[in-house]
Amino acid sequence: MPIYEYQCAACGRVTEKLQKISEAPLSVCPACGGSLAKLISSCAFHLKGSGWYVTDYGGSRTGAAASETSDEPKAAGGSDEAQKPKETEKTDSSPPPKIK
Repeated sequence: MPIYEYQCAACGRVTEKLQKISEAPLSVCPACGGSLAKLISSCAFHLKGSGWYVTDYGGSRTGAAASETSDEPKAAGGSDEAQKPKETEKTDSSPPPKIK
């Protein structure tokens, strides 16, 4: 049996009720007697195993489709050379250490 949530328009209290699908929804707040409205809440079950969209199609992509939709920004020139850090020249004028 599903658990339904109701919120009172008068006091704002949220009430949970275990009901059959065929039962009529609650209309009176058990705390103050105000009118209740049914809330839409997220369910707690997940479809696991093969044969579901999440396991078969919703996962990460591989191959050419993944490279086309990659989140990494591409360089303006389109080459990898533009993304590599440039090496700096060594400008130290001190002589190299002597080896004994």
